[in-house]
Amino acid sequence: MKRKALETRFIADSMLGKLAKWLRLGGIDVEYDKNIDDTILIRRSLFEDRVIITRDRVIAKRKDVKDCLLIWSDYLNEQFIEFIQAFEFETLDRAFTRCIRCNTVLEDVSKNSLVDIVPPYVLKTQDEFRRCNSCQRIYWAGTHRENADKFLRRVIGDL
Repeated sequence: MKRKALETRFIADSMLGKLAKWLRLGGIDVEYDKNIDDTILIRRSLFEDRVIITRDRVIAKRKDVKDCLLIWSDYLNEQFIEFIQAFEFETLDRAFTRCIRCNTVLEDVSKNSLVDIVPPYVLKTQDEFRRCNSCQRIYWAGTHRENADKFLRRVIGDL
């Protein structure tokens, strides 16, 4: 029986930044640091009870690695499919709830509090906003979100 992706915590190695970003867009808890050392990656996975997602066969074979998913493909959509084949991920209910930069859960923020922060056109055309309280990035449902949603639905639908 596959584990549920939305109930599992992950940490991606330095080779999987794009996959980490797209998994975060899907609402999955994925830590990522492009400069992380293999030893630190493994320690964090053990200390924080995270599954390592890696393309590095050496990491995957190490005896001190408790839980690991080895990704074979070089291509994002295939990497995502490999992930979905290993972990149950059938819903986008939590999509767009995490910061793509730092993995923090986003919080709703009032439109009025963003008057001097987001462009005026965005304030006129959008009603819902979210903020990352770690990096302060603001999110709203623009065309980039529509495109991301289409990609996620297409990849999940491919299975």
